[in-house]
Amino acid sequence: MLHDVGFIGLGVLGSAIVSNIAAVGGTTVLAFDRAEPARKAVADRVRLAESGADVARHSRVVFTCLPHAAAMREVAAEIASVEHNGQLIVELSTLSIADKEAARDILEGAGRRMLDCPVSGNRIMALARGLTAFCSGAREDYEAVREILLTFCKKEHYVGPFGNGSKVKFCGNILNLVHNTVAAEAMVLAIKSGLDPKMFHEVISGSGSSSAMFEVRGKLMAENDYAKEGMNFSVPLKDSRIIAEHAATIGVPIPLYQAAVQFYHAAAAQGLAHLDAAAVCRVMERLANCERPS
Repeated sequence: MLHDVGFIGLGVLGSAIVSNIAAVGGTTVLAFDRAEPARKAVADRVRLAESGADVARHSRVVFTCLPHAAAMREVAAEIASVEHNGQLIVELSTLSIADKEAARDILEGAGRRMLDCPVSGNRIMALARGLTAFCSGAREDYEAVREILLTFCKKEHYVGPFGNGSKVKFCGNILNLVHNTVAAEAMVLAIKSGLDPKMFHEVISGSGSSSAMFEVRGKLMAENDYAKEGMNFSVPLKDSRIIAEHAATIGVPIPLYQAAVQFYHAAAAQGLAHLDAAAVCRVMERLANCERPS
């Protein structure tokens, strides 16, 4: 059987995305992840494959959502080992452009086409079909997958030649992380000023002072509950190294971002790395000596 969509990488974000793709009536999805817990986390409508090669062999188009460059290289080689000329690979991860180009070279050598299409948002947003995709590569390939992107994205954009998607994502990640850190700073000031954090979140949300991060993660901060994970600290810390290298390569200072990411490092050092990144608020509370009971 040739499935409509193949999906490799069922982590925090990938498992949410694949469930939304599979929810569309008539769409068949074949998915794979090496980790047993990840395989168990997907929806019943998703058929699990034995390997990445199995996904490549039996899918019309393959999406990948991977944690690091080594995984991308491994998956690209596995896909390339199977004959399927003309197959389209849509790469959703945040990786360096050089790593994505290396994967593209492997896949094109095996008769595939590849799109660089990172997404903005976290698991909470993914479950609500609220991600944004930045798609780059051949325009006709983008047009071929637009309808699939809209099964898990509220917005999708074509941003030009291969690699532009990652460039947009790097810039967007700076805004994401800085907005989250500033949201925590404002929340802690409100708390220590004697304001009710839930009231503060409610009245700021939707105002000119708000942001998407304040509205999504600020709610977790107000509730002091970070177990409902949208994205833990490991992913933005991994991305920060990629972004810093990219900025340094082209000679762009990013001092505000570098200052904000220090609070993420502090969160990891304080044993909060497994929680949603909104827990940066707890780091700020400790600095202000007003930490709320967990």
